[in-house]
Amino acid sequence: MGDSRLIQGRYRLLDLIGRGGMGEVWRARDESLGRLVAVKCLKPMNPHHDQSFTRVLRERFRREARVAAALQHRGVTVVHDFGESDGVLYLVMELLDGRNLSQLLEDNEQRPLPVGDVVEIAEQVASALAYCHQQGIVHRDLKPANIMRLTDGTVKICDFGIARLGADIGFTSRLTGTGIAMGTPHYMSPEQISGTEVDQRSDLYSFGCVLYELATGAPPFDLGDAWAILIGHRDTVPTPPRERRPEVPDYLEKAILDLLAKLPEQRPHDARELGRRITLGRTTPLYVPTVVTPQPELRPPEPVSGEPRLPSWTRGMTTGHKASGAGLRTTPPDAGAGLTGEWIARPTTGHAAEPAPESPSAPSAETLDSLAGRHNAGLSLGRLGRWAEAGEVHRAVAAERTDLLGPDHPDTLASRYELGFTLSRTGRAADARSLARATWVYSCRASAAVLGQLGRHFDAHQVYTSVLAARERTMGPDHPDTLRCRHNLAFNLSRLGRLEDSYRMACEVAAARARVLGPGHPDTLVTRYEVAYALGQLGRWQEALQTYG
Repeated sequence: MGDSRLIQGRYRLLDLIGRGGMGEVWRARDESLGRLVAVKCLKPMNPHHDQSFTRVLRERFRREARVAAALQHRGVTVVHDFGESDGVLYLVMELLDGRNLSQLLEDNEQRPLPVGDVVEIAEQVASALAYCHQQGIVHRDLKPANIMRLTDGTVKICDFGIARLGADIGFTSRLTGTGIAMGTPHYMSPEQISGTEVDQRSDLYSFGCVLYELATGAPPFDLGDAWAILIGHRDTVPTPPRERRPEVPDYLEKAILDLLAKLPEQRPHDARELGRRITLGRTTPLYVPTVVTPQPELRPPEPVSGEPRLPSWTRGMTTGHKASGAGLRTTPPDAGAGLTGEWIARPTTGHAAEPAPESPSAPSAETLDSLAGRHNAGLSLGRLGRWAEAGEVHRAVAAERTDLLGPDHPDTLASRYELGFTLSRTGRAADARSLARATWVYSCRASAAVLGQLGRHFDAHQVYTSVLAARERTMGPDHPDTLRCRHNLAFNLSRLGRLEDSYRMACEVAAARARVLGPGHPDTLVTRYEVAYALGQLGRWQEALQTYG
């Protein structure tokens, strides 16, 4: 089959995408429909099997493939076709543009994924599992390599029904003399290990192992010996995720530990219950949170006699929480106005040196609460895939927020961001790009900080990098706004685990701020605090203590 590069006169194999215990996956072209697809070629059946057994397996493959092809959910890989060619069973599936979770962990050097990403993946996979379990289908081999995250953020489960086929045909390796189908022991439920009948709660246990690894960087029983791993699943209570990574939310830790209960009846009843718990536990919406409502504009006090007068462009600068000794948080402390609890509207044209315009009369708390509720309703419609309805909600809320709060208020930008996202999901990519260009000047810094709040530090890094390049080009490397952006980038690098890069950049920013603003300026102290924090993360405690001092 490999020599002909053509299966059944229709599917032309182009590139090998991956190879595993069950066979190979190829990128291929459907010559009949002119589209790209993925073709999974299962290994040839064992020639030692007798003909009657082979017939049973072929029929079993057809049945399982039909079931997989009947699954219609945005979180499950679509199966287009199946068959047999030269003794090799094959499946034709949609070609996915993205990375599986195992690859994402490898890309991140086996460090945990951002918490916001873990929660988003948990919600989407729970929804897909709930649908498939409702159809009576159990996956049986749920692991990071079988879950794909596409470039648009959609998460899909692969290989429903195929894992059981692999065990039957003899594709998976077995422990010597036991008859236990191994697959990947890191994600096996206790009932799989004991060889008893499994149901949907076995998938929930395996998914708990996956979430544990995404949240902490390692599976719950990460031991070198396969037997030790199996005994860990059967007998050992896992270390709570927050002991390995304190920023894991309480509700997420509890959900993961409940999924890892040894007895099936002690786990969540089904994936739908898991999804409800994750959704209820979230404290922020899925993509962009509703920003805290604005407070009345506070004018800077007049300097006291004898105090040096700072340049006008320093008026909007924040000292950040670190300068006053507050505890560390997950968003950059120096992210500028709008992230400090106050929002001072800026002119739609001109430069930060210009004075801020007078604030309009503040809308009532009831009005702001109503808008926030409608904003969240739009997010919920999006999570249900009702993108057109979600877009109408966000369009209306964005218009009202523009009138009440101004076009550059974070709440307005949040609604405009969501509107652009829904446009992209309904096929109106050009309109989405146009909206993004129109709001770029105002939204880049705020959106980067919001992405950081959600734990999406890689996305925030990309935004900060683009903003920094623009500011260096238009304002120069030593302008306070440029230095603020570099500070935020250093902060975000530490959240990506790039501690050495974070430390070096923080040192550079601290030196530049000391030169431009003075060594005792609050913004300089904020960055020096970041230097000390980075030193502590690197284990250089003596230097960190000296810097803190």
